[in-house]
Amino acid sequence: MSFRLLLIAAALAASGTAQSQPTELPTPEGQILLVVTGEITATNQANAAHLDRTLLEALPRHELETSTSVTDGVNRFEGFLMRDLLERLGAEGETAAAIALNDYRIEIPMADFHDYGVLVADTMDGEALTPRDKGPLWIVYPRDDHRELQDIRYDYRWVWQLYRLEIQ
Repeated sequence: MSFRLLLIAAALAASGTAQSQPTELPTPEGQILLVVTGEITATNQANAAHLDRTLLEALPRHELETSTSVTDGVNRFEGFLMRDLLERLGAEGETAAAIALNDYRIEIPMADFHDYGVLVADTMDGEALTPRDKGPLWIVYPRDDHRELQDIRYDYRWVWQLYRLEIQ
């Protein structure tokens, strides 16, 4: 791991420990992939967390194999757990409004992120997700691991082309 990634990882880890004190995140150097606003304590620009690929890759990586309602068969997704991101940002709230590049918006109960291993995927079957194929970030539920997640109400929460979260 590069020295810069180690610094970012340390800053992200520290941001999750002091829930009530504002924490400054490192300034992103690349293209912003995700902006998180609202009830968070770790920020880096105008009371928001602007996150590029390097900042997101500093989070622990996870894999998930599951079927979806919009692809064939079982796919292998890689990314970070939503709960890890929210913990690092000191997020406190009841819901997260997830907003896609096409302005699709849905309110997701924060409990989902703690009750299930909800992944924010940046790859599918070993290929980086792009805006043409539901990326660069896609909220993915472990639907094959929990019968209740096969309900259509959860399918609406699979936000692809995710670019913004508003914690409320």
